[in-house]
Amino acid sequence: MVKNFDAVVIGDANVDLAVVGASEIPLPGQEVYVEDVMLNVGGGAAIFSLALAKLGLRVAFNGILGDDFYGRYVREHFLKYGIDTRMIKTSESNQTGISIAFNPDKDRSFISYAGTTTELRMNELDYEQIAQGRHAHITGYKGKSNHEAYIKMAKELKARGMTISCDVGWDDTGEWYKGIFEFMTYTDVFLMNETEAFHYTGLEDINESLRYMSQYCGNVAIKLGEQGSAAIKDGVITHQAAFRVQSIDTTGAGDCFNAGYLMGFLTGEDVASSLILGNACGAKSVSAFGGSTGLIDGADLQQFIAQQQADKGADQACNSQVQ
Repeated sequence: MVKNFDAVVIGDANVDLAVVGASEIPLPGQEVYVEDVMLNVGGGAAIFSLALAKLGLRVAFNGILGDDFYGRYVREHFLKYGIDTRMIKTSESNQTGISIAFNPDKDRSFISYAGTTTELRMNELDYEQIAQGRHAHITGYKGKSNHEAYIKMAKELKARGMTISCDVGWDDTGEWYKGIFEFMTYTDVFLMNETEAFHYTGLEDINESLRYMSQYCGNVAIKLGEQGSAAIKDGVITHQAAFRVQSIDTTGAGDCFNAGYLMGFLTGEDVASSLILGNACGAKSVSAFGGSTGLIDGADLQQFIAQQQADKGADQACNSQVQ
């Protein structure tokens, strides 16, 4: 089959409203004025898709949106950055999801409506359609409730010659289902953050967690926030420090890291280079309001990396002179 896309992304898409400067939540009958209210595309899979498309890869999105203003807003943004939307279904029963974030630059609080994001079923996917991509990135794993459907989906996609990556995300049930390790065996790249890794492995050390998970997936990457990131591939552990930027909004930073790391994977970069790309995408993400707004394109990202590395080299030279 002809591979029309570098990646088909399967998962959630909604909109985010970021309420900036809300120093207090109004009591009944009160009105509070804020600095700004910003509308952006939200949902981990959607933010990942936009970031990957901005980096220059051919991306298609598979998900569900409502027949409403917000659904059209998401579609228009996808098309603006060249994301193919023909695999997106339109819900007949729900509106597009929305999440309202208060003070995205501080300790965020949320009011969310899941909407169409609850409708996506892995056992209802058109696998032949998805197989137009050479890679599938999957979100939405929920432990026991959809484990078997994810196993079946992974088998179907692997049988069609696709590589698979997954960001497992936070388990809001608190179950941290150990069956995830079975699912890992069908993936080529598995991504999570530090807290998720510790919950699933039961360990409290990054390197030990990576070694444990490498029994099930040969390429595992863990996001470490301000400490950067780490990954294991073929038994070798690699760490990369974070880039230093002023953090404005952390929404979508992990999803943008995923895009950078997968960009490296899909273009044949080594793990160290892939982690650098991931860290750079995450840094660009937090430097602006909105999940992928701070990331402009691949050339911008390379310029950012070069400047950061030059600044680091200059700092090291200064410190050496002082000593």
